[in-house]
Amino acid sequence: MIPRLISAVTLLLLFVADIRAQIPSDAPVAKRKSSITLLSGSDEHRAEGKNGAVVAGGKAATAAGIEIMKKGGNAADAAAATILALSVTDPKLFCFGGEVPILYRDGKTKNVEVICGQGVAPGLATRAYFAKKGGIPNKGIEAAAVPGALDAIVTLLIRHGSKTFGFVAAPTLSLLEKHAEPWHADLERTLIRLIAAEALAGFGRETGLKGVSDYFYRGPIAREIDAWSKENGGLIRYSDMATHLTRIESPISKKFHGFQIFKCGAWSQGPALLEALDIVECFSMKFSLTRPYGDYTIPRGPVESADLVHLSVEALKLALADRDAYYADPLFVDVPLDQLLSREYARARAKLIDLDHASLVQRPGDPLHGKALLDEQRAKILLRSGKDAASNDTTTCLTADKDGNVVAATPSGWSGVVAGKTGVWLGSRLQSFNTWEGHPNCIEPGKRPRITLSPTIADDDSGSVFAISVAGGDNQDQVTFQLIINSLVIGMDVDESVRSQRFLTDHMVGSFSQTPPKLGSLKLYENFDPKIVEALKAKGHVVTLHKPPMAAAPTMLRIEHQANKSFMEAAGDPAARRHAAAY
Repeated sequence: MIPRLISAVTLLLLFVADIRAQIPSDAPVAKRKSSITLLSGSDEHRAEGKNGAVVAGGKAATAAGIEIMKKGGNAADAAAATILALSVTDPKLFCFGGEVPILYRDGKTKNVEVICGQGVAPGLATRAYFAKKGGIPNKGIEAAAVPGALDAIVTLLIRHGSKTFGFVAAPTLSLLEKHAEPWHADLERTLIRLIAAEALAGFGRETGLKGVSDYFYRGPIAREIDAWSKENGGLIRYSDMATHLTRIESPISKKFHGFQIFKCGAWSQGPALLEALDIVECFSMKFSLTRPYGDYTIPRGPVESADLVHLSVEALKLALADRDAYYADPLFVDVPLDQLLSREYARARAKLIDLDHASLVQRPGDPLHGKALLDEQRAKILLRSGKDAASNDTTTCLTADKDGNVVAATPSGWSGVVAGKTGVWLGSRLQSFNTWEGHPNCIEPGKRPRITLSPTIADDDSGSVFAISVAGGDNQDQVTFQLIINSLVIGMDVDESVRSQRFLTDHMVGSFSQTPPKLGSLKLYENFDPKIVEALKAKGHVVTLHKPPMAAAPTMLRIEHQANKSFMEAAGDPAARRHAAAY
């Protein structure tokens, strides 16, 4: 029996060594200029190519994704490799036990699907439990949702990838083997165990990939997380892990300026972007020329460009008020999305905007009754707020391949704890719930929190496709809104778009511990034209000036795919340390 065991272990070690040998270690990947267009110096944030492109956070994670494509992988394989590596390169923004909503666009069928990637509240995470404790903590062991990222990655590979888990995980192993952090050796061991589980699961790529998820969620690692959680006062149990599944959903989409915009459902803040774009389109803006927020007009005659910023911010305020009042896991709550995203409702909401004065109150609407404003008593119930808390960040991942397949993902997870000797960091996403009885987003076991993570895909009939991922909590769709105006309407290239001047507002209930809104707030880059700043102040905005990147990290990718030929450009904001690669 022992010789057989030794033989099995020997074969496993040889197998892992072979997997590692298929892809170079991180240092060669990052330096091989001949094979990877990862530009040096100030230009490493942008890249162009015909065969594949990746734009993400950590430089080594971006390089890992493009190298997988050069080894024969497609956009899904590259995204899986990039996301796994981001758990090492961007560990304060995304963790292995965190979450990752994914949008995938098929280059042949043009279909877009959502791979949810968000774990649920554990069975012990009840409203009563947290109400007794004075609320949901914003860090630590009790704030952890069931890990969603790994199964989302495996699901992406099963449905759209062409490589094994071991193949796409090899660059991450190369990063971990340096043991730069105390938990790296443990996570390295966990990855090797998962790769072994894939090899031992049976013949066929899909069977092996299912073996990875089974080992993590229903096998030894789930047992270890369960035991560690019980011993340390956590809420996750084996049953929570074993019953986890990754939901495949249809996206929510709307037409804007000739493009179909695709977002995740109301368990994210994504649909609020669509509502804001609908409201702005009611004004039939006419754009004339050149620089960001620099010389634009609206039909009522020549006006300062401050009017574009004003209109955009006011539309976002209305959409985010509806987010705060109605969005939640639609498996638990009837979210009136059809009404919220109807053209008639957008027209009604648009009439609330005063082009000369900033709103200083939150104004949710009443979509069920077709009214622009919700009655005051109901609004007070739905728009409560909690304590002041710091906003949390995330990271980004976009990929595209020569066949026109595109992935947009926003990996996240932070402020958690390491689950013992597994080396798996858990996130603290439960803080995006509240404990307000009767509110749609009140915490319940098995329920997904309403998250800020919000990737975007947009396409038109000509073959143009855009993908966007933004890090920055409640700022994500505010910045996405501006990228869409910049590139899809004005016509900026993606590099100019992600580096352009930005504005943000905190005129909403914060998504982390329900931070109270800062009514009327308007944050601008400090290099905005002083005349624009003064014009916005004159409209009543509470203006503050900030240095880039102002709590946001945008990435953008464009692919033109016609007659089996592709051209791609990818860029991320260099001020936010984004990196791009293409070949």
